[in-house]
Amino acid sequence: MTTNILLVDDHKLFREGVKRILEFEPSFNVVAEGDDGSNAVQLVEEFHPDVVLMDINMPNLNGVQATAELIKHHPEVNVIILSIHDDENYVTHALKTGAQGYLLKEMDSDALIEAIKVVSEGGSYLHPKVTHNLVQEYRRLAEENANRPAEKSIEYRKPLHLLTRRECEVLQLLADGKSNRGVAEALYISEKTVKNHVSNILQKMNVNDRTQAVVLAIRNGWVEVL
Repeated sequence: MTTNILLVDDHKLFREGVKRILEFEPSFNVVAEGDDGSNAVQLVEEFHPDVVLMDINMPNLNGVQATAELIKHHPEVNVIILSIHDDENYVTHALKTGAQGYLLKEMDSDALIEAIKVVSEGGSYLHPKVTHNLVQEYRRLAEENANRPAEKSIEYRKPLHLLTRRECEVLQLLADGKSNRGVAEALYISEKTVKNHVSNILQKMNVNDRTQAVVLAIRNGWVEVL
């Protein structure tokens, strides 16, 4: 099945580079390009893409504002924000607006391709560095609330009742912000094996994507947040 993609970025050189990467994936089809968030809605109505890759910093209408406008008129469209900012404020703002993914422009081609595939299937995808920063922010907030009487500290324990030992190791590395390649290198296994482990983890934890898995794991004390 072909995934139709709209690419919106005001930097032509970057846009051409991303397009070149996408053209190597047989199931991807870049149906249109734009250089301004203000014409994103018009392009979506004309070309009906499955996924919109949206730069966050653009003149006239930035990526987050354009995403809000898109979701308002076309809630079925999946938007992935492309950004140089890894600050959690940018990320949470983009996600609240309706974006399904958030990638840093320092991403490699594998992360870009994986993100598009995950989002086009209804999941969410965050750049591993962004996930790590969100985890750190979650930890900071947890520490601030640790002395409140109503809060109970979460005891760290591996979910061996649910996952295998290897799956626990993979889940911990996801919480550390590792990509599939990073997990593979840390555990000396192939990326294909990592993908199989991640798929099993999501199924066993009954979540849709790795971000949900990490958040649930933190809440239950299944991973150590360093």
